[in-house]
Amino acid sequence: MIRSCRRSQFRRKVSDSSGQALTGASLLMRILILRRLLLREVFTVGEKHIGILLPPSVGAVIVNAAVTLAGRVTANLNYTATSELVNACIGRAEIQHVLTSRRVMEKLDLNLDSEVLYLEDLRDKVTWLDKVVAAIEAYLFPAALLDWLLGLNRIDLDDVLTVIFTSGSTGDPKGVMLTYRNVESNVDAIARTVRPQREDTILGILPFFHSFGYTVTFWGPMALDLAAAYHFTPLDARA
Repeated sequence: MIRSCRRSQFRRKVSDSSGQALTGASLLMRILILRRLLLREVFTVGEKHIGILLPPSVGAVIVNAAVTLAGRVTANLNYTATSELVNACIGRAEIQHVLTSRRVMEKLDLNLDSEVLYLEDLRDKVTWLDKVVAAIEAYLFPAALLDWLLGLNRIDLDDVLTVIFTSGSTGDPKGVMLTYRNVESNVDAIARTVRPQREDTILGILPFFHSFGYTVTFWGPMALDLAAAYHFTPLDARA
């Protein structure tokens, strides 16, 4: 992802239906800023699984990537499910924090059994030092040095990257643990079979709690040299 963002440093990398669009370097800088904030203001020692409740969007990309670079395991929650099913997922993964936005929660009828953190509340906590350090890391640091500073060299391919929950249609949702190797092999399959070019853009409409949405439309463009455009729901074909 770091190298992919560097290759599209001044080209559009991600955009969504809200009109937001970011170049590769700008995206990476925002990911690194949020990573610093989460480690300083939110995450506790020993906290492993982080819940995310966001539709496919630029914001969801930033949050998922920042949580991963912070060394935590993402758990994108099904915002179309009932509170009972979502809370079953939260309990099974022992999730302490759910990252979301006020706009999203206003549209959902959910009561969650964990601490809900609104991303808007973190904006005032961003310091000039956060911006300067993240900008230097995103634009200037050699990728190998950034890998080392972020501790990415300590990741094993068989470490868990994310938890994808089943729909719960046959009982309580089951958490499927996907490793870095699982997702990397799928992304590699995209590169070998689809052979995307740098001028291509992938349309991301499936939510990140869906295995295809998470692996193909999130990590696909993040790891490969192509852009992504996101729309918040797959049911809105006209838009």
